[in-house]
Amino acid sequence: MESAGPMPGARTAVVCGSLAYDNIMLFRGRFGEQILPDKVHILNVAFEVPEFRREFGGCAGNIAYSLTLLGDRPLMLAAAGSDFAPYRRRIEQLGMDTALISELPDQLTAQAYIITDLDDNQITAFHPGAMNHAHCRELPADTGAQLGLISPDGRQAMLDHARQMHESGLPFMFDPGQGLPNFSGEELRDFIRMASWVAVNSYEAEMLKRASGWNRERICSEVEALIVTEGAQGARIYHADECETIPPARVEEVVDPTGCGDAFRAGLAYGIVRGWDWKDSGRLAALLGAIKAGSAGTQNHRFDRERLEREFKENYGYEIDLGGGGTDAALPDRAGAG
Repeated sequence: MESAGPMPGARTAVVCGSLAYDNIMLFRGRFGEQILPDKVHILNVAFEVPEFRREFGGCAGNIAYSLTLLGDRPLMLAAAGSDFAPYRRRIEQLGMDTALISELPDQLTAQAYIITDLDDNQITAFHPGAMNHAHCRELPADTGAQLGLISPDGRQAMLDHARQMHESGLPFMFDPGQGLPNFSGEELRDFIRMASWVAVNSYEAEMLKRASGWNRERICSEVEALIVTEGAQGARIYHADECETIPPARVEEVVDPTGCGDAFRAGLAYGIVRGWDWKDSGRLAALLGAIKAGSAGTQNHRFDRERLEREFKENYGYEIDLGGGGTDAALPDRAGAG
């Protein structure tokens, strides 16, 4: 296929969403053996976690990271706290733009604390911190971007930034994620009306239909495409009364599925601004999600153009031209080393 769109290194997307530290702990036991069912009303348990790591995360950071590896220059509109220095240093080393990241001295950067047991059950606590103040910075009138992404963030930030994109004429993808329950039916319908694309996983798709009161056909009538990811089964892209089924890309070993959806959305954005059809955009997105699944953390996967083009052909049987995208530059340290 022929590649169209911006030159490599062009600013293609402005990504609104969270920046966070993911604190990941492994409990070498089973929660069920530590929690007494008849005592849950006075629950008081402690878990020793011999394995601990701190990763860079947050939806905006994750999406922008994969877009940067593709060779783009995404712009993040997000809020961070007084502990942001290691994350900022890494972003700058990657050549990513920090101009619209607000640092709030009286807040912490959003933090997720995740304990996983031997059965892969998880207990998670999330502190939003600075994320709840992301609405304090408005979207500039002219970002130079060709599309926007509204990903999970503070409630008011998602409302305000979607409206600002719509009013400025910037087409955007609405990706409510775990923030979906924060909005009323009317607010969700407004998001859909303003958006050009809606991206959700299969569970969120059902939640969106129930909360908005709109069925899939009604949602599709308002947007150019509804993208529904289905984990290991791939994805479905509904557009113009058609459904493009996206087969999953092969994964040699699933190390950590966390963040695969964000990598998928980066692939979609890359294809959309280059005028690709949904088959190619969706398959690149699925490949990025598979590559992400093969590494721990949400921002430790790596790829270059040659690898992407080779694995795309191996998975889907035909060649794709990334138009100069992809980088294999040395990556900065992980958050645990910062």
